Amino acid sequence: MKAQLIEGIDFYYNEEGYIVLTEKYHLEKGFCCGNGCKHCPYNYENVPEPKRSALMMNKK
Repeated sequence: MKAQLIEGIDFYYNEEGYIVLTEKYHLEKGFCCGNGCKHCPYNYENVPEPKRSALMMNKK
């Protein structure tokens, strides 16, 4: 993975000022980290229940 993240490609800032990682970033990382990231392309596979089910319901 590249060391330097690029704003607008790898991440952006939300309304509260937090960094949000993009789907592109997660795909390059190659796995679900289990934190319940907003743009997780891995269907939250490593997020523990019941949080995983709640995230999956919101994703639809």
